[in-house]
Amino acid sequence: MASLRDLGLSEYEARAYRSLLQTGPTTAKELSRASDVPMGRIYDVLNSIEQYNLVRSQTASRPKKYVAVEPSTALDRLLADKKRELEERADQYESIVDDLSDELVATDPVDEQFWTAAIGPADTFELIGERLAAADDSIVMVAADPTPQIDVRTVGEEVLDHLESALDRGVSVDVLMNRSLVDELPQSVGRRYRRTLQSRSDFAVRTSERVTGSFNLIDSIEVCIQVPNPLSTGEIFGTIDLKDAEFAGEVYDEFRPLWREAKPLEL
Repeated sequence: MASLRDLGLSEYEARAYRSLLQTGPTTAKELSRASDVPMGRIYDVLNSIEQYNLVRSQTASRPKKYVAVEPSTALDRLLADKKRELEERADQYESIVDDLSDELVATDPVDEQFWTAAIGPADTFELIGERLAAADDSIVMVAADPTPQIDVRTVGEEVLDHLESALDRGVSVDVLMNRSLVDELPQSVGRRYRRTLQSRSDFAVRTSERVTGSFNLIDSIEVCIQVPNPLSTGEIFGTIDLKDAEFAGEVYDEFRPLWREAKPLEL
């Protein structure tokens, strides 16, 4: 159940404000009794919610009286305060990330084999996104038919996000896909491709009916291979990510003739 505490008020502050809505203009002493806020705390609580602009005070009266601001106005003010606080925190986190990006430097990659795996569609695409984001030099993406487990619209937009970021980093991108996959892509992906990617010299898309599997080749040393579910045709079981320059070279050698024979994408 929603509470004023969810918007930043303390228990005593929430009690005091709610009680003021019931009592109308009242003194601190009367409000203490009505709200069960101890008399020793009531003035601090009133000063606090006054700073939130949730109450107005009548300073000319003796004793001083307080009245609650209307709930719609009070809630708008609390919401604005929380949004401002979140924006400030976001700015702080972005500054921290900028500082750490300069400080955290990975060592040069060790020339040895390493592999990892992800199981299921969600973890598969999380791993693929991570590896696309790590590319420094080149990406070769080969994509076959979509599976029923994939939201083509969401995945298509996310993949374009990663590819655009890679291109902005100076990474070259070649995409080879089965023609049937092109027909499955939403119009929004096609529009984005035409507007922002098609004219780039470091980006190319071709189609071929001979594409039957899906994998990504990263920086000529790493391969992400999607593994189909052996018990359910058309579904993804997971992805194997293998860092092995020799194997990656063999995969690229198999890719090159397919790429040469493929047709440039026309939408």
